[in-house]
Amino acid sequence: MAALTAEQAASDRGNANRTGGFSRWAIAAALLGILVLLASMLAGLGSRWGWWHFGTGFTILRWAGRASVVLIAVSLIAIVITRPGSAKRGFLLASFGLFAALLLIGNGISLQRKARSVPPIHDISTDTENPPQFVAVLPLRADAPNPSEYGGPEIAAQQKAAYPDVQPVILNVPPDQAFNRALATAEEMGWTLVAIEPAEGRIEATARTFWFGFRDDVVIRLTPADGGTRVDVRSVSRVGRSDVGANAARIRKYFEELQD
Repeated sequence: MAALTAEQAASDRGNANRTGGFSRWAIAAALLGILVLLASMLAGLGSRWGWWHFGTGFTILRWAGRASVVLIAVSLIAIVITRPGSAKRGFLLASFGLFAALLLIGNGISLQRKARSVPPIHDISTDTENPPQFVAVLPLRADAPNPSEYGGPEIAAQQKAAYPDVQPVILNVPPDQAFNRALATAEEMGWTLVAIEPAEGRIEATARTFWFGFRDDVVIRLTPADGGTRVDVRSVSRVGRSDVGANAARIRKYFEELQD
């Protein structure tokens, strides 16, 4: 009788393991999903925080993308094993893994499409014939791969085709009032101010992108025009051949805030 009882208990434990345990595939999918998401986020934030060079961050992103392909396969196997009505648990874990993989791959595809939809330029100005010039920012760009000099007619033509709406703004107020408004708006944008020159009608600042923390330099020029003040803005990336539209978007946002 004792032997029978022990045998029955062992059988019950085996049945419990087969029917109630979490699938190792599902656990692997969830853990890999967490790892992939953390790697993709830290790829940029680590560069922003100075943990590594942005090139290392791009390498981490590439490996995270490759890992996502593996994660899709692992997650699909886990979903089949843990589908509703099956003996194994972990369907939600498997689904999370698949979601993480698709999120990362989808984001990568979206960025690639956006990069292809804009010209490979990184210097955007509301005045392409006489672009606002940097003065105080120049020492900060001494080691930057991208030059501070404007690229000329070729860059201007690409900008005009891609961003025809990036034009100067006329404020119906005197230059002194316009300068104060322009300065306040730059502060509201969260930029680091480098130079404030009311007499010259010039404001220089540095902006940082959120994810990788890339530094882009901005110069604002104010000149009297038609009884008001003309505001020109130029935004230039320090690194990268293409800004993926970031500088044009920054100028648009600045003008929206300026005219509110």
